[in-house]
Amino acid sequence: MHRRPPRFRAVMAAAALAAGTVTAMTGPADAAPRGAHRPDRVGQLLRSMSLEEKVGQLFVTYAYGTTADTTDPAAVAQNRELYGVDNGAQLVAKYHLGGVIYFTWANTLTDPATIATLSNGLQRAATTSGAKVPLLTTIDQEGGRVVRIGAPAAVSPGNMTLGASFDPRLTYSAYRANAEQLRALGINVDDAPVVDTNTNPANAADGSRAFGDTPLQTAVFGAAAVRGLESRDVAAVAKHFPGLGSTEVNTDFGEAVSDQTRAEFERYDLPAFRAAVAAGTDQIMAAHIVAPALDPTGAPASLSKPMVTGILRDKLHYDGLVVTDALSAEALHDYTNTQRVVGALQAGVDQLLMPTDLADGIDAVLAAVRSGEISTQRIDESVRRVLTAKQKLGLFDANQVDVAKAAASVGTVAQHRTMATAARRGVTLYRNSAGTLPLAANPGTKVLVTGYGATTSTTLTADLQAKGVQATRVYTGSAPSDAAIAAAVTAAKDADYAVVISNDAWGDAQQRALAAQVRATGTPTIVLAVGAPYELGYAPETPTFLATFGYQADSLQAATDVLFGAQPSGRSPVTVRTPDGTSVVAKLGSGLRYHR
Repeated sequence: MHRRPPRFRAVMAAAALAAGTVTAMTGPADAAPRGAHRPDRVGQLLRSMSLEEKVGQLFVTYAYGTTADTTDPAAVAQNRELYGVDNGAQLVAKYHLGGVIYFTWANTLTDPATIATLSNGLQRAATTSGAKVPLLTTIDQEGGRVVRIGAPAAVSPGNMTLGASFDPRLTYSAYRANAEQLRALGINVDDAPVVDTNTNPANAADGSRAFGDTPLQTAVFGAAAVRGLESRDVAAVAKHFPGLGSTEVNTDFGEAVSDQTRAEFERYDLPAFRAAVAAGTDQIMAAHIVAPALDPTGAPASLSKPMVTGILRDKLHYDGLVVTDALSAEALHDYTNTQRVVGALQAGVDQLLMPTDLADGIDAVLAAVRSGEISTQRIDESVRRVLTAKQKLGLFDANQVDVAKAAASVGTVAQHRTMATAARRGVTLYRNSAGTLPLAANPGTKVLVTGYGATTSTTLTADLQAKGVQATRVYTGSAPSDAAIAAAVTAAKDADYAVVISNDAWGDAQQRALAAQVRATGTPTIVLAVGAPYELGYAPETPTFLATFGYQADSLQAATDVLFGAQPSGRSPVTVRTPDGTSVVAKLGSGLRYHR
């Protein structure tokens, strides 16, 4: 057992106190929501709906096109193939959808006015057809490595960066700024925050998407994130229940199995979900994790009644909306589309995200109701939660946004300032044993930038050049070839300093080889980790190691400032150990400062 350093305990006590301050500022989680002045509105609407309209409310999927009524040939062809309709407006009307989800690859998402117009068009289609129920419009805008809308929006540096600040008030502010922008675009649900406690350094799903590796840290920061989103009328989605932090496989690509005991889940994972519930989270996402200790049948959480109903509903007393993770995920490859949608509803889930076949899924649920496999009461329970969530967001009263104001409401000076502050406060200096940092901004100084990320390395090079040094770039990619490493080594020999950008290099031996071989040239080398910092455990002898935990532009600018003398103020949000777990390389809460 590794004792937390006293400094960490003091910092977390202060963070918990700050979290209380956030609660005081935002008010109680059960404050009267918008649209609550007509308490029977949901009941009246529910009683008026047909079975088909009710079942449609349980599904959330995507449509291709930058507008609701797109005529773009490529988008029309894709929509026809998937759904038998031309565009999103027809999709919503035909299937009575409860929600839509936006993706860059489906909707582009570059221009605020265009996004706002898309949202208005989809809402118009929903409220002028069928039961005339407005939509939940959803996006994955976590910040950090999961971002659907970039510039001109102000983008959060990501959860681990926020965790490294040890300031939940800053987390609240970042999520609030995110919500301000989303709501201006007509987006009312953010599939965030991740509240998994990252207890497994080899976690492929979370990593820097997590706030940290302790239950207290995740609970405090997760609750602050929930309050930040919902303070601006965007529904938070705490995920991934019951917690993916102990697993290694990303459920998008395979089956994630946790060997934790029930006691370990209760100790490490459930506190963050309890805190999210207490903070008033509108939604919780059920993961496709298999946890035999919680359900010995081997059913994933998204299809597990013992987990969704037994733990989330009965033990945590959560009566909000439960949504599945994407039902098209590879983790569910052993289940048919029917088994996925019917099984999730039987487990106690309310909304079904991205089934592999929408029409087939809806037909399967209708058939299950008509055969008695799913009761009408069970359907009504979930539809009531969906409608209540929409009422809480004020969608029955106002679901159109002002397109003319969208651009001015996204990426404001204040929003950018908030995100830049968050990025700066999270930069953590783990190693500076050779005294390489800070660098001097001399015009003749030659700095090599190499390693991960075409955009990341280009941006960092430009930031360094803006400081007045001669920065050059040798891009090697996320899994450098031997030839790419050799090119970087050659360039390093002619440089005064080298910056090697790494991204989760704990999982890639070639990235680690790049850093080692560049360092072996004798050129002072700074490893800049833009993912989780666990790679330091593989090379604890690294003399200079700086972490931003993210690669958004604000994080790279913050790193550049620290390289040239700005005080690093972040603290390690995780404990870094050697790969065998026997030795601590960096303690939780540790971090270096420059001595003036």
